[in-house]
Amino acid sequence: MKNIETRFCEYVKIDTQSDPNSLTQPSTEKQKDLSRVLVAELVEMGLADAHLDEYGYVYATLPSNVDHEVPVLCFCAHVDTSPDCTGEGVKPLVHRNYQGQDLVLPDDTSQVISPKDHPYLLERIGDDIITASGTTLLGADDKAGVAVIMDFVQHMLLNPELPHGDIKILFTPDEEIGRGVDKVNIEKLGASIGYTLDAGERGCYEDETFSADGAKVHFYGVSAHPGYAKDKLVNALKIAGDFMSALPKGEWSPETTEDTQGFVHPVTMGGVAEHAWVQFIVRDFKTANLLVHEARLEGIMNDVVSCFPGATAKMEVTEQYRNMKEVVDLDPRISSLAIQAIEMAGIPCQLTRARGGTDGSRLSFMGLPCPNIFTGEMAFHGKHEYVSVQDMEKASEVLVHLSALWSQKKN
Repeated sequence: MKNIETRFCEYVKIDTQSDPNSLTQPSTEKQKDLSRVLVAELVEMGLADAHLDEYGYVYATLPSNVDHEVPVLCFCAHVDTSPDCTGEGVKPLVHRNYQGQDLVLPDDTSQVISPKDHPYLLERIGDDIITASGTTLLGADDKAGVAVIMDFVQHMLLNPELPHGDIKILFTPDEEIGRGVDKVNIEKLGASIGYTLDAGERGCYEDETFSADGAKVHFYGVSAHPGYAKDKLVNALKIAGDFMSALPKGEWSPETTEDTQGFVHPVTMGGVAEHAWVQFIVRDFKTANLLVHEARLEGIMNDVVSCFPGATAKMEVTEQYRNMKEVVDLDPRISSLAIQAIEMAGIPCQLTRARGGTDGSRLSFMGLPCPNIFTGEMAFHGKHEYVSVQDMEKASEVLVHLSALWSQKKN
């Protein structure tokens, strides 16, 4: 029988980094290396239907032990780690009984996790803190969530007196590159209420995410031989440069916004003299405000291109995901029972907004309302990532209480 710390440390050693440039599903085959381990462990525990499909999704069912019909829950986490920092060769280190000191990572001693930069560490005095060794991310995002769910399943099977309805387990690939539920089979999953395990501080409950679009701005110039280009060449790269310079400097960007403020953020650009482009992400908690941001961006585009006779421009907008709160709030039990479960674990609930998205953002609009529960994962996507063992244990306890609370409800 494995404890949650052992599980987590085993999982993070398996490289599951996703690849935004890949067109396959999943984007990297190595994500399935962890998924196969999870299926084997679930089957060994007794979940006979546990399986991995061709797209990299793990499905399993913890069968109900109550004699009445109750809503079917789904607990979900993603197996992939961020492309922002390598996940190859992760060496998890457990810092026992943390006492507020700087954590110097041994494989690169310039990497220091300090409570000055990470004040949440001071709330975890006495906990066992897991970090990487200094040259990789840790992978707590979201292998902490994976370990929490696996620990929960083990606990429920070892304690069959604990009441629960059918509980579906879902482990997804490619969440970090925005494709985590592209191929999920909602009908096969068969759940009516979901919760992702992918939030941070102990007690954190997120029932709200950004609404999100992608916007790609294209500039079309006029190509000419540079030796004979006078009064002919219109360079799209220079237009794109002026456009970038015209974006506001002190507002409307990730580095200048917080709380409920939305933003527009250029993430990549490229091109040649004839055609250049800039790719943006557009974010706001109010879906209607996305149109406002996009109209403003298009206005800047038009103002800039008007200064270059012969040039043209266009903007393409792609929907990415929407604020889960629009769906979650339709059934007040989803949040009220989650908050109650957190408090039953002896933790004050922190109701927060995610300035980002989760698999739950899209699942909510696919018919599975799916807010987000804490795991303790912190400083994710980088070498300073860490997690408290005790936070993961508390998250597992919350799932026990949440399952019991839902077992008392009718469909």
